[in-house]
Amino acid sequence: MARLNFKGGVHPYEGRDLSRRKAIETLVPEQGEMVFPLLQHKGNPAVPVVEIGDYVRTGQLIAQADGECSANLHSSVSGQVLAIGKRETADGSLQESIVIGNDGMYEEVTRRDDRSLADPSRRKLLQIIRDAGIVGMGGAGLPTYYKYADANPRKIDTVIANGVECEPYSTSDYRRILEEPWKLINGIYVALKLFPGARGYIAVTENNNEAYRMLRGLLRDDPRIYVKKVRAKYPIGSERQLIYALTGRQLNAKMLPYEIGCMVNNIDTLISINQAVVCREPLITRILTVSGDGAAHPGNFRVRIGMTYRDVLEQSGGLRGKLTEEDVLILDGGPMTGSPLKSLDVPVTKLSSSIVCLRKRRIVFQPETPCTRCGRCLSVCPENLAPMQLYKDAMAGNKPAFVEHMGLECCGCGCCSYACPSKISLSDTISRTKVSIRGNVQLSGDYGRRIVRS
Repeated sequence: MARLNFKGGVHPYEGRDLSRRKAIETLVPEQGEMVFPLLQHKGNPAVPVVEIGDYVRTGQLIAQADGECSANLHSSVSGQVLAIGKRETADGSLQESIVIGNDGMYEEVTRRDDRSLADPSRRKLLQIIRDAGIVGMGGAGLPTYYKYADANPRKIDTVIANGVECEPYSTSDYRRILEEPWKLINGIYVALKLFPGARGYIAVTENNNEAYRMLRGLLRDDPRIYVKKVRAKYPIGSERQLIYALTGRQLNAKMLPYEIGCMVNNIDTLISINQAVVCREPLITRILTVSGDGAAHPGNFRVRIGMTYRDVLEQSGGLRGKLTEEDVLILDGGPMTGSPLKSLDVPVTKLSSSIVCLRKRRIVFQPETPCTRCGRCLSVCPENLAPMQLYKDAMAGNKPAFVEHMGLECCGCGCCSYACPSKISLSDTISRTKVSIRGNVQLSGDYGRRIVRS
């Protein structure tokens, strides 16, 4: 039964008023190098199908999926392949990448249009999604083809469009709903064709009345797609919390949503599915929010994959006033789950979501002090865990105890650190320990199944 809420969670400053009224603008990358990491998804890196010196066109396949849990990669510009090798990415790691010199012409590849008047079969739809290189664009990054093909269509009764942007400052999905509602709705129709026994639900937060009213009006006579308001509380946009809020079903970290009859997709992902099926467009762009009190002109921007974060920030207006990069904390993503960018000269990928610029002088950096045993981390944890106990296990290097105390159930939302009055780095430490356990099949046990598959 729908509860439209969940236990725990926090209410951080949202910051969405800075950009929620700003219509999506299209940015055109400067001529020069465009970098395309081969791993922009969970699973195996894509394999290059071009060589140095080749001329490629916009929308052309440049790297092919390596197995089912992988994703195709297409060029977002036309130009010559300059290099194939290691390049720095937003998380600071070096990833094998294809470098293309953007010639500024944007010549498009000629694609065969094999659409017919007859409705495409499930197999054909899945192939179109796979060919387009679509992945989960809400942060998960699981190849959408793999996610759909792995689920039994007869057991899926709920398809959820996640329009809940719980990460502070992010407004790109909100703008896409308002500006391109039929692309979203058509994307849901495709998902419902793949899962014919399911109903569709578009989830928005209770304070997004404009999007709610518009969608309700468009879908008033639709018998299969419903619009639902959920509580405006972080992290309601997290997969497990959203499924519980809409259906009352509980999902743990050992399970995948399809095992409880659900399929969850981000707004951007569903619109990309529509573009692939209707227009035969591969995934080569995405919408980024640029925001924060350090950004000169917060807004929402359609950018081409492969652009640098520096190019996006500069074209969107740069930093406010006389601020320099030393004056601001620039985050890849939001303040709850994002991470500081070590360099702006790294590429936008399919998993990029926002660039948040915060003035350092307005950020209160409090020193860590001993735990006061106040229990706030317990009360806000949406997974009903004991974060301080997990922190102690992690600091002691006691991984078996960490697993026994359900540390692998942590969803990494950061609520515990946010609520901690002692400013203990609970979430960071717990997340690092989770990562260190992932490769140990003996320790991870049944959790390894989810880790490997997703």
